[in-house]
Amino acid sequence: MTETVGDYLLSRLRDWGVEQVFAYPGDGINGLVAAFGKADNQPRFVQARHEEMAAFSAVGYAKFSGAVGVCMATSGPGAIHLLNGLYDAKLDHVPVVAIVGQTARTAMGGSYQQEVELQALYRDVANEYCIEVNVAEQLPNALDRAFRVAQASRTPTALIIPADLQEAPYEPPQHAFKQMPSSPPGTAWPNPVPPEPAITEAADVLNAGERVAILVGQGARRAAAEVREVADLTGAGVAKALLGKDVLADDLSYVTGAIGLLGTRPSYEMMRDCDTLLIVGSNFPYSQFLPEYGQARAVQIDLDGRFIGMRYPTEVNLVGDAAATLRALLPKLNRTENRSWREKIEKNVADWWTTMDQQAAVDAKPVNPMRIVHELSKQIPDNAMVTADSGSSTNWYARNLRIRDGVRTTLSGTLATMGPAVPYAIGAKFAHPDRPAIALVGDGAMQMNGLAELITIARYQGLWTDPRCVVCVFHNNDLNQVTWELRAMGGAPKFEESQSLPDVDYAGFARSVGLEGINVEDPRDLASAWETAFAADRPTVLDVRCDAEVPPIPPHATFEQMKSVTESVLKGDPEAFHLMFQGAKTKLQEFLPGRSR
Repeated sequence: MTETVGDYLLSRLRDWGVEQVFAYPGDGINGLVAAFGKADNQPRFVQARHEEMAAFSAVGYAKFSGAVGVCMATSGPGAIHLLNGLYDAKLDHVPVVAIVGQTARTAMGGSYQQEVELQALYRDVANEYCIEVNVAEQLPNALDRAFRVAQASRTPTALIIPADLQEAPYEPPQHAFKQMPSSPPGTAWPNPVPPEPAITEAADVLNAGERVAILVGQGARRAAAEVREVADLTGAGVAKALLGKDVLADDLSYVTGAIGLLGTRPSYEMMRDCDTLLIVGSNFPYSQFLPEYGQARAVQIDLDGRFIGMRYPTEVNLVGDAAATLRALLPKLNRTENRSWREKIEKNVADWWTTMDQQAAVDAKPVNPMRIVHELSKQIPDNAMVTADSGSSTNWYARNLRIRDGVRTTLSGTLATMGPAVPYAIGAKFAHPDRPAIALVGDGAMQMNGLAELITIARYQGLWTDPRCVVCVFHNNDLNQVTWELRAMGGAPKFEESQSLPDVDYAGFARSVGLEGINVEDPRDLASAWETAFAADRPTVLDVRCDAEVPPIPPHATFEQMKSVTESVLKGDPEAFHLMFQGAKTKLQEFLPGRSR
């Protein structure tokens, strides 16, 4: 049988070690779909319910595996639907290859059905590499470069293949003028280290500091041991950007937790009072949560020189691999004998966790959303993978979830799009089918697309050696994050028509598609619900009815934000009395550490 372009494409994907392609079919990729059939579904065609979810699953797979995620869609609308997931990959620096169909070459330019100028459409999201393949001989080089650029630049790339070419006979490139060969997959990536003088200069800055703070992001994930050593020598505390939440465990006494609008009080206070700042693998954008300009001398380490020295006026910029650079730096650091700064940070952290425990125990109607994550922290498996969606539930994930060594976490950190938590979890399960996955999802995101992807989970659960995939829904019938933003930033009361959601039985839907579903309306049932979910022999949906009026306002909220909330209530917020009462009860716990209620 003649090998087609589609057949060769799948063969080359196997050479790249691709085991699954997250996709949705359409006639613009019929030649590729037929090739999957002839190849006995190797790599596996994982059918999402929507192309956007296929892209999110590829992003989740890439985030948790460290390998390139692959997604595929048909021409026109299918290619358009991939875009949000691909932008999520671009902004979080995740390697994803998108393979999309296109109108047959014979019809191009003729306003044919589903003809969209895909190269123009993808020019921004796949700006590092986007190519349309128009002859078979072009394919190996184009596909290999898509993978190599995605890996090297940690970015999405795109391969556009017209429908008629997919079914054409494959011809390899010739040793001829204007034909491009390609070497087989396999690249050894370097671990670059900055020059010795720059390392020495950075050490001098850190050694001179008396109150050192460290900020880590996802780029420090493979440098956790080195970060701990630097923190030990300098007596520093370590704050974490959201994408770096799993870099260090929260049971380390000097780890202050998340930073920023969703951050903790210890992180805020450490940045407010430090005299030296070390940033490792983070492009945290909110400079108002970093030290005041001129307050601290700063050093930054990042693998990508394009994103260095742009968030804070750093004195020394080290472009290199985080772990390798820190290993070169460590022998030049002096141990700080005065540990008063570290002791202050440790006391603030201990007090903070006491406050979090107390806030989670505050009564609410019916369940305090903080308690959902509080109970999860007690029972989370040591090798769990946690995905968080965008919304008010992200606050509780950021502040209340205590990470232990071995737990991996992620979310849409930069795009902050709604809807990725469930498809992320699907991608995570394909990356590590022997590990449990947990998705923390608001009911808005669940209605947007999470419900449909429960069908995908039900379909593929049999492939996972560990069947546990727990989707926890924060069920408050409100688009809660925007509701609070209206109150805190605009001084406007909740607008019911835009903010209220239809009531849905998420656990009931889960049971209808063959998953386990647990409804929780009493906080006393939360612990046993998590226990049941982690003991289940199938994926589970926890449908927890929680209070929409527990304020996600950060502990370092400004006077203007608090004033705006008060003004919004006075303007006639529908939950005015309950909102103020719940907010006062919650905020009070910050001033009564250790007191029982």
